[in-house]
Amino acid sequence: MSSPNQAVPTQQATLQITGMTCAACANRIEKGLNKLEGVAQANVNFAMEQASVNFDPSQVNMSQLEQKIQDLGYGTVKESIDFDIVGMTCAACATRIEKGLNKMSGVKATVNLALETAHVEYIPSMTSAEDMIRKVEQIGYKAKPKSEQTKETDHKKKEVRSLQIRLIVSAILSLPLLWAMVGHFSFTSWIWVPEIFMNPWFQLILATPVQFIIGSRFYVGAYKALRNGSANMDVLVALGTSAAYFYSVYLTIESLNASAHHQVEMYYETSAVLITLILLGKLFETLAKGRSSEAIKALMGLQAKSAIVIRNGQEMSIPVEDVVAGDIFLVKPGEKVPVDGEVLEGLSAIDESMLTGESIPVDKKTGDQVIGATLNKNGVLKVRATKVGKETALSQIIKVVEEAQGSKAPIQRVADVISGIFVPIVVGIAVVTFLIWYFAVDAGNFAEALEKAIAVLVIACPCALGLATPTSIMAGSGRSAELGILFKGGEHLESTHRINTIVLDKTGTVTKGKPELTDVRIEQGFDREQLLSWVAAAEKNSEHPLAEAIVAGIQELGISLPSTDSFQAIPGFGVEATVEGNELLIGTRKLLAKTNVNAEAAFEEMSRLESVGKTAMLVAVNGKYAGMVAVADTIKDTSKQAVARLKQLGLEVVMMTGDNERTAKAIASQVGIDHVLAEVLPDGKANEVKRLQESGKKVAMVGDGINDAPALAIADIGMAIGTGTDVAMEAADVTLMRGDLNSIPDAISMSKKTMVNIKQNLFWALAYNVIGIPIAALGFLAPWLAGAAMALSSVSVVLNALRLQRAKV
Repeated sequence: MSSPNQAVPTQQATLQITGMTCAACANRIEKGLNKLEGVAQANVNFAMEQASVNFDPSQVNMSQLEQKIQDLGYGTVKESIDFDIVGMTCAACATRIEKGLNKMSGVKATVNLALETAHVEYIPSMTSAEDMIRKVEQIGYKAKPKSEQTKETDHKKKEVRSLQIRLIVSAILSLPLLWAMVGHFSFTSWIWVPEIFMNPWFQLILATPVQFIIGSRFYVGAYKALRNGSANMDVLVALGTSAAYFYSVYLTIESLNASAHHQVEMYYETSAVLITLILLGKLFETLAKGRSSEAIKALMGLQAKSAIVIRNGQEMSIPVEDVVAGDIFLVKPGEKVPVDGEVLEGLSAIDESMLTGESIPVDKKTGDQVIGATLNKNGVLKVRATKVGKETALSQIIKVVEEAQGSKAPIQRVADVISGIFVPIVVGIAVVTFLIWYFAVDAGNFAEALEKAIAVLVIACPCALGLATPTSIMAGSGRSAELGILFKGGEHLESTHRINTIVLDKTGTVTKGKPELTDVRIEQGFDREQLLSWVAAAEKNSEHPLAEAIVAGIQELGISLPSTDSFQAIPGFGVEATVEGNELLIGTRKLLAKTNVNAEAAFEEMSRLESVGKTAMLVAVNGKYAGMVAVADTIKDTSKQAVARLKQLGLEVVMMTGDNERTAKAIASQVGIDHVLAEVLPDGKANEVKRLQESGKKVAMVGDGINDAPALAIADIGMAIGTGTDVAMEAADVTLMRGDLNSIPDAISMSKKTMVNIKQNLFWALAYNVIGIPIAALGFLAPWLAGAAMALSSVSVVLNALRLQRAKV
């Protein structure tokens, strides 16, 4: 057994589960998996029909996890695919490939040497055909999917189709029973009912297939639940419909002794119509749940389908899945970049709005990075693939969203506890209802008492409780992803709205993180364009970031650069250069003083520029002061508006930076930040966050650099600017893909809206049962009406959650 301080190696697996009918099923699977030796944590999401398991692979494997789920009476979704294998020469080759594939998570492979094929069963959420092809290639062989197996089966579509067929058959068989029931009422006696519809034996023939063929899923589900010592919605449905059906069978047999058998009141319609309505509700629920992962489908739809690669000197179009790292590919105007890569040749503008939200295309040249799924606007680019498959930026975004949608928010524990005891309590209430009606309210009237008990059983709905939280989390995290906000888990989506203090890193967060030329001052007697061309020519030889900013800013003005005769960098002072025969000095006061150049007239303006956070450099030509250029890390266009929005939300906004206090305060005042933590060393950022937490504040840290990672990790909520480093994003709880500080109030707003939605769902799910069960027990609801209400309760919860997909922030 490992010591408390020793890290236990864990692996994460996501399993798609079939057969769950309500939240009680999810709870049972979760408890069963958590009891397995080696399982650190298991979460089962009823809405997504997924189990997310963290486990120690040395103690438990995927087969045991699947077996446990099967033992509990459920199944796991698996896909199968056949590959043609090229390069095998003997049985050892086949064995080697088989072992290699079987080492992959969620894969069970059989390799046939004689047929040169491999048959693989795999869990699609854990691996893909492309991953398996790459694995075979790593072993030293080639694999190609057999053409007839290229399309993956969609179990969701199968489930919907199965439900539709069952519903149609059930509705056709139930309609005559419903017609006969309507004709029983005195106020509907004018409705013509065919004589045969009133015949108990005819009703028995119609009701039996509905009860035992169409409704078999409820009996199977109930049996599995009871066999494992628990109860779910299937138990309630099976009990209620069976009671109505078998009592009607008893009355049908009794009717043999009656002179007018068609006048005997039956309850076949109760069981048949109940099953039909519940199937209708299940169909609506399945369709609605499918819509809650529209964000994932939309993200997947962004990816290019093919790529033009250059292999052996020839251009060829191949599926994007076949692109491997190191491939050279072409991206023509109007095409999507297939995978992440580095530009080798060409110049073009790339629309990166799918990633950054910025509508203005970004210029790309040799050496620049391009991201898969972005759109090439004009030129042709030759690119080397650097990240493919699950490593691309888009795939990583999809993974984060999937994990967030599959995780549990802490508030769901409330629903889980209630769902765990819900069914036994309802069965108890139904029994008490029957006894009270039979012995007290309408003594001796078995049919009346049974009808009230059935109504109690079928109106109770644990499904609505089970769906209340996960559907909102799915819809909320999906909508957030569309807004460029990636929550790493449901717990972060829940807790983000609780923060009251925002700490903003300055460089790259409040500011652009890239210096720009901001001010130019030219002395009389010097030509502006000529002087700037000399300055740019001199600074072009320097590798200093401020020099790069000066050159870029002057070139943007359309000024051409002459050649430089000589150049020397003077560390800590500036540069000295000769351009077109003129001696130039560009740098600090000390540099000009050192060479006896009088620039006192510029000192006041220089101090003013420095007081607002700019770095000013003096320029001298041939020993005479000529002018001044200023460079600054400029504030993002949206920073001021975002800070104002944060203040309107009642949040305290703090800016933290390693810059000196004067520069920091100058930047802070421009965006409206009152609290500044300046001259904070990289290793001190986490301590500052901790100090704020110790004073009782709920702190969100927003940063983009490697040095922000510790502070992001220790904060109550860490928010990484998505345009920053991978390390920062790994340490954060929320990634703001667009690099826009407006994403912070957007994230808080989505968190609040999601929590309100969850609370609405939980309230109505509980209120529905609290109100509905007593009404049914008091006899004010016919069983078929109770069944309709039960079916609609789940649908209403899901539809309420789906409102988040259209949420405005």
